[in-house]
Amino acid sequence: MAKKSKIAANERRRVVVARYASRRAELKEIIRRPSSSEAERLAAREELARQPRDASATRVRNRDSVDGRPRGYVGVFGLSRVNLRAQAHAGFLPGVRKSSW
Repeated sequence: MAKKSKIAANERRRVVVARYASRRAELKEIIRRPSSSEAERLAAREELARQPRDASATRVRNRDSVDGRPRGYVGVFGLSRVNLRAQAHAGFLPGVRKSSW
């Protein structure tokens, strides 16, 4: 089980990312667009730099939805490898079964 503080910090990051997502997309589009002037690009880069670090989506960590484990995350299920195996063996994941050949 991950520390409660780490799980809470990650949830705060998710909120900040959602708050700034649309503005970040606009600024990145201005920077990317070839028709933008150098002054517009510079202003967009400066505004991006002024935004909080946690506004970037890469700062959010994928964590197990059951216990918050950060490693071994399987995105299809939202679980870590440990909980995926335990829930699959218990029959809680429809369509998943232990393979043997």
